Amino acid sequence: MIAKRYEPFWKTTALEQMSPVEWESICDGCGKCCLQKLQDDETDAIYYTNLSCQQLNITSCQCKVYETRHAKVASCITLTPDQIEAFQWLPDTCSYRVLHETKDLPDWHPLVVGSDKEMLRQGLTVRHYAVDERNVDEDEWETHIIKWVHGMPEPYDLT
Repeated sequence: MIAKRYEPFWKTTALEQMSPVEWESICDGCGKCCLQKLQDDETDAIYYTNLSCQQLNITSCQCKVYETRHAKVASCITLTPDQIEAFQWLPDTCSYRVLHETKDLPDWHPLVVGSDKEMLRQGLTVRHYAVDERNVDEDEWETHIIKWVHGMPEPYDLT
């Protein structure tokens, strides 16, 4: 008898049709969506900073108040399947964005590898460069703008 080979759910289920548990498991836990963003008033361009939301545990890249985050942080954004077309604002390593654009998870994803070791090896979390927003005066946030280079940020030249 030949054993049937089953495809993982992310290959057989569209993002829009995933259960809440499946949807949440697509998150790779990088913490990048918890970095503060600045928007240019004239062009509406969005710029990432290396400043983390004060509720992000930078070491674990997990929200300290995940279940009540919207009550604690009014500007917190929840990624949902109905927003898929707007995912281009996410870094190109975001697993939701990668899955939407390529129909597969990246080879370093914890669901693929079985742990976050490869993700950490490639520097794909914010733990080595994020700065708690409370440690920087809001007038200085522009000096913390970054651009993504496969997961690792570089200073962004605004000139």
